[in-house]
Amino acid sequence: MIRSTRSNWNNCPESGRPLHDVSTETGATAEPRHSTIYLLHDVVKNREAKGVAFRLRVPSLRIDRGEKIALIGESGSGKSTLLDMLAFILQPSTASAFRFRPEDDQDPLDVNTSWQNGNLNVLGDMRKRHIGYVMQTGGLLPYLSVRDNINLSRGVLGLRRDGTVGHIAEKLGITNQLKKRPEDLSTGERQRVAIGRALAHRPAIVIADEPTASLDPYAAENVMALFLDVAEEFNSTVILASHAWRHIKELGLRRLAHRTTHSSDNKLTETVVSG
Repeated sequence: MIRSTRSNWNNCPESGRPLHDVSTETGATAEPRHSTIYLLHDVVKNREAKGVAFRLRVPSLRIDRGEKIALIGESGSGKSTLLDMLAFILQPSTASAFRFRPEDDQDPLDVNTSWQNGNLNVLGDMRKRHIGYVMQTGGLLPYLSVRDNINLSRGVLGLRRDGTVGHIAEKLGITNQLKKRPEDLSTGERQRVAIGRALAHRPAIVIADEPTASLDPYAAENVMALFLDVAEEFNSTVILASHAWRHIKELGLRRLAHRTTHSSDNKLTETVVSG
């Protein structure tokens, strides 16, 4: 039952940052740009392979609507693990609280309870409607044109063609590429198409895993600026992983606290993320 996965936002443990939108008093109004989308408390993911264990621990994390968030760290430090949990692709091992509310007029979804109860259809529907994902490799479908690749997320939701795809293509500087296939594009152009596809259905959240890692520094800065500009126009919250803090910092993203430690015998690596 979907109802069993819902819970009162006010019952979430505090994340250490004041909530702007939890008042239930008559006449209380929320500021849309500052309403809380994600609230996590004591979320843990454990993994083990070939006798080596990895633990990602999130003591507290709160992400508000419209925020631009950066998770900075080297490869293997758990960045992708956290992004996949936020996208409901990966189930937490344990969680005291994991709440998600993409729209102000919705009750928050208890993500951990949904996983435990096997409500994968609920999580899938939330991901499909409210989350866009930019993969490091782009992940474009080679047999579709650029236009159809960008429109893919809208088509899945049955959204009518309203000029959004053309508008995004113009903003990202790929209007002249709309009839081409991915194989005819440069690496930078393919990443712009992937960004356009993630934003086309105007999701509440866009998650990006090293979206410019394959680009040279100049192209990376240019693509990232275009990405954030379109996300700002759509008031989409952006959560991205990167190893390049310098140009991310220049774009004004909030950096999550991130610390990685290794056990003395190198059999356990633990990353702690909070913010």
